[in-house]
Amino acid sequence: MKTPTVLLTGFEPFGGEALNPSAQIAQALHGQVLKADGQQARVVAVVLPCVFGAALQALEAALRQHQPLLVLALGQAGGRCELTPERVAINVDDARIADNAGAQPVDQPVVPGGPAAYFSTLPIKAMVAALRAAGVPAAVSQTAGTFVCNHVFYGLMHTLQQHPGVRGGFMHVPLLPEQAARSSGQPSLPLALQTEGVRLALLAALTHTQDLRVAGGTVS
Repeated sequence: MKTPTVLLTGFEPFGGEALNPSAQIAQALHGQVLKADGQQARVVAVVLPCVFGAALQALEAALRQHQPLLVLALGQAGGRCELTPERVAINVDDARIADNAGAQPVDQPVVPGGPAAYFSTLPIKAMVAALRAAGVPAAVSQTAGTFVCNHVFYGLMHTLQQHPGVRGGFMHVPLLPEQAARSSGQPSLPLALQTEGVRLALLAALTHTQDLRVAGGTVS
C-alpha cells in the first residue's frame, strides 16, 4: 500500500536575502517517513516562488501531483524568535515590499469574492506544546502578515475547501544565525533546531485530530 504523503512547502529567498530557512527546512525533511501512533507518512517538499499568484499556482500543482493528507506551508519571519504556527489567514494582499517578480499589490483580495478569513485546520496548540516539550521555542501566532506568506496560507485553505479531509496550515520560522549576523539585533535559531521543530510539529499534526484546549491568545 502506498505511504500517505505530507506536503511541506518553503519559499525561495526574497528581499535581498541569499537564503530562506523555510526552503532549507523543507528540503532537509524531504523524503523522511514520519511514524507515530501506528501512522506513517512520507514528507514531500516543494519550494515555492516568492511571487504573488505564481506561488499559488505552484502550490496547487503540488496538491494535484502528490494528493497529500496534510499540508504545512513554511515561511520566513524576520524578527520572530520562535517557530509560530499561524491561526488565521486573511483575504488581502498588501505588500510593504515588492515580491521577486516586482509586484507590490496594495489592498487586493487573494481570492476575489472569497471569505474574509480562514482558520488553520492543523492542531496549532498541540504543535506548540510538542515543540516546547522538546526544548524548541514555539508560540501560536495570530497573524501571518499580508505578504506572500499570507497569500499562500489563504490560497491553501481556500483550495482545501475542495479537498474534504485534507488538513492544512502555515508556520513561520525565524531567521538563521548567518542571516541575523548581517542585521544587528535580529533573533535567530540554528537550522538543525528549526528542522527538528518542524518535524515534531508534523508528527503532532498527524497524531492530533483535535487540538488542545489551552490558552494561546494574546492581549494585544
